[in-house]
Amino acid sequence: MDQLTLSCPSCAQPVGESDRFCENCGIDLLAADAAAPDTAAAGVAAPGGVAAGVVAPGGVAEEDPLSGDPRAGIAQPPLPPVPPHPPGATGDFVLAAPARILVGEAAQAGPGGPAGAVEDPWGEPEHDPTEVVPVIDPDAGPVCTGCGAQHFDADGYCETCGRSQPRPRDHQERALAGVCGVSDRGHRHHRNEDAFAVAATSRPGGVPAVVAVVCDGVSSATRPDEASQAAADTASEYLLEALESGSDPKSAMHAAIMAAADRVEQLASEGPLEPSRNSPACTIVSAVATEGEVTVGWVGDSRAYWFPDDRSGSERLTLDDSWAARMVEAGLMSEAEAYADPRAHAITGWLGADAVEVEPHAVVFTPAVPGVVLVCTDGLWNYEESAPALAAVVPADARSQPLRAAQELVRFACARGGHDNITVAVLPCNPAVPPAGSPPHAFAQNQES
Repeated sequence: MDQLTLSCPSCAQPVGESDRFCENCGIDLLAADAAAPDTAAAGVAAPGGVAAGVVAPGGVAEEDPLSGDPRAGIAQPPLPPVPPHPPGATGDFVLAAPARILVGEAAQAGPGGPAGAVEDPWGEPEHDPTEVVPVIDPDAGPVCTGCGAQHFDADGYCETCGRSQPRPRDHQERALAGVCGVSDRGHRHHRNEDAFAVAATSRPGGVPAVVAVVCDGVSSATRPDEASQAAADTASEYLLEALESGSDPKSAMHAAIMAAADRVEQLASEGPLEPSRNSPACTIVSAVATEGEVTVGWVGDSRAYWFPDDRSGSERLTLDDSWAARMVEAGLMSEAEAYADPRAHAITGWLGADAVEVEPHAVVFTPAVPGVVLVCTDGLWNYEESAPALAAVVPADARSQPLRAAQELVRFACARGGHDNITVAVLPCNPAVPPAGSPPHAFAQNQES
């Protein structure tokens, strides 16, 4: 027998019987039920044309037999209007809530705000995709961004107004000499399930080396945010130790990804597993730049690109572990057809206990011209999939201003809808001085399947 599913009266997302707040929109479910008017007296019709508050003999309101929702008989607040898809939306997602008027606009328009403008009291708080979440005064304690209260439940929702509070991972930026990274929650997801690590060290003899690791948690898995963070931290630490000890970067990359896979697999036994979801899982892409060479390794559909300063010869360095990539590789569909298919983003390789076999890929190349290596999650490349198209978005001064370039790319993805978490790392590259008499070349490449 099918179980009855409780749903949020504001956004219609499924909620648990013991939940106080909706995970999707933050509404206080108990307050919403208590505030709902008696539809039996009002004679309001439920969806489908059946009266929602039909009074049975004895004065007891009957449940709407067509709704399948135990909340039938209680008036549901009207849903806010759904805005149209913004230009550039992928079509695979629906925006969670309409845009709200800004505080500054409301103040300028007076207490009532602009004519016809209604603020959504339960929506996620807006955040600037290039502004780091501010540090809370430890003496004052955390304060709700919506109502100023200081009482929160275990999930980070305000117990007074129900708003979800900014988390440290909602927006992160890290900048080092030679590598920068930015990660943002975007506008659709309630948390950031991406994670990244950037680091710098030295090889034996003092040669500098930089590392960037970017991971994307699989949303259909349990605790995807933990999986991505564990993988990024483990791979980064392994690569640093291996590079400092003089290990070959390509061998180190393979071993680092396998170490990350083992760590993510361990998460399955370290916490609760949701019956309807897979074990913790994520994708990974990593880049190491040292001694004039760049080594890229990956599993899944997070990507790495090479963009020369003049953008000629821009190309993707990774091959997705995905349904779409397999269709293209088998010659069954063109790339445009495959990535337009609803099954395009079904991944065939990932890190996690449910992965049948982890097979890391690696590529090594030597740039002969200045440029940048960009590693990112699909929250960015979903909007410009091909290297030439993405190259047109990468700022011209990315090599000299890598942090600003990463910020601009995150801002670009958010402006196009921010349907997914977005993470970008940029590694500026200068060509190594070639031995005297050696022929010029764009780059030498060696791929491991």
